[in-house]
Amino acid sequence: MDHIGGDFVGSPIISDAIDQKRRSSSRSIKRKRFDDEIVEYSLGLTPTQINRVARTRTQSQSFIVPTTSSCTEIVPSLISVVTPVASVAAPISQMVTSVANTVTTTPQVASREYLPSGSMEKKRSLKSSKKNRRSRGTHQVSTKDLGRWKPIDDLALIIGIQQTNDLKMVHRGTKFSCKFTVQELQARWYSLLYEESISRIAVAAMRNLHPELVENVQSKALYTTQEEDMLATIKSNPAVFYPARTAKSLQSHWSLMKQYTLLPDQIIHPPSRESMTFSDTEELINDTELVDLKDETLEIELALADRRNKREIRHLENELSRWTVLVDSLAGIGFTPEFDKETPAVLRGRLVRYLMRSREITVGRCTKDFIVDVDLKLEGPAHKVSRKQATIKLRSNGDFFMTNEGKRAIYVDGSPLLTGAKTRLNNNSVIELCGLRLIFLINYDLINAIRQESAKMNIPLT
Repeated sequence: MDHIGGDFVGSPIISDAIDQKRRSSSRSIKRKRFDDEIVEYSLGLTPTQINRVARTRTQSQSFIVPTTSSCTEIVPSLISVVTPVASVAAPISQMVTSVANTVTTTPQVASREYLPSGSMEKKRSLKSSKKNRRSRGTHQVSTKDLGRWKPIDDLALIIGIQQTNDLKMVHRGTKFSCKFTVQELQARWYSLLYEESISRIAVAAMRNLHPELVENVQSKALYTTQEEDMLATIKSNPAVFYPARTAKSLQSHWSLMKQYTLLPDQIIHPPSRESMTFSDTEELINDTELVDLKDETLEIELALADRRNKREIRHLENELSRWTVLVDSLAGIGFTPEFDKETPAVLRGRLVRYLMRSREITVGRCTKDFIVDVDLKLEGPAHKVSRKQATIKLRSNGDFFMTNEGKRAIYVDGSPLLTGAKTRLNNNSVIELCGLRLIFLINYDLINAIRQESAKMNIPLT
């Protein structure tokens, strides 16, 4: 059959004879229908059948063209074999040429379209492995970038952008934990702004930062244009100040002037007066509406008497405070409107009131590494006060004692208390140290309760 097919393809005489017979039998009836069937027939073939057809057709082209005598002998058998094919397909010459063209011109396309199932599975596995590698690579890159950005870097980036509104300026002037590019800073800023998950994680991490780390980042924040303009307006006055002045001494003197309201930009508040009630105001208004005939002589005498009475009242008020201090110091009883049930004593200054809530408190100046119970920096300039200046202790019998543990002396009711010395504190005792003045007030209600309890329990003196 292969040999016959090859002779048939290579012989033009046989193809003409078959074409003439087809024209006489079926050309005028179902020509278009045969074209459609060719397409359906070619589409219905399996890949293995198409490979066979292509292989046989390409091999048939290599045969030598036979003579006419051999062709005439083969015609009857050829027609008997090809006639059923003609009833299903188009002319064989057209199909052979089309198949030959597809095989000779596009061998790669045919081999791609009809690959065995094993090779297809291999290609699919290769594609899936490549996709997995890519996804792993991107995931690793994202996790790597996420690990590089620390909460300190996010806080520094946010503060820098809020101060300057310039990513390049932040990149040049801010020191991060890693070396980031401008593109990385921009990508991180957009992630913090628009990606909810990343922003939520970053905000939670920044909230968990230690206050010292936050203070360190804030201290290194870039200066805004307004701040630089304000600093530029400060003039240099070396000819005005004494040559021995330092920045620290000027700052301490400035704080002292601020304490006494001597700065030009400070507002001096008038002394507070007792607010009048509505009924008092109404009475004043009604009195002004009344029309009376005024006696000038009587008005002068009343004014003189009123002035004399006010002078005596003022004099008695001044003496009353002195007598109150003396009576309270002797009797041990005083009026304590500013105490509660948990405060045995109070240190009252000009600006701040320190409550003593435990049996022993420390007095001094708070620093970064040292914390005391009574921070005198809140009261005024305390640069001369030691970090631990004094200790106030309540004994079980209700007595208060102060011990000086600082470098400078403390004055208690005008008497100096040197370093390492100890003295007893009474109610309304005046404590002076380094230019600051405090008054020590005792809650005698609570002290009496402590004394009674210690007497019942027989607590030893501590």
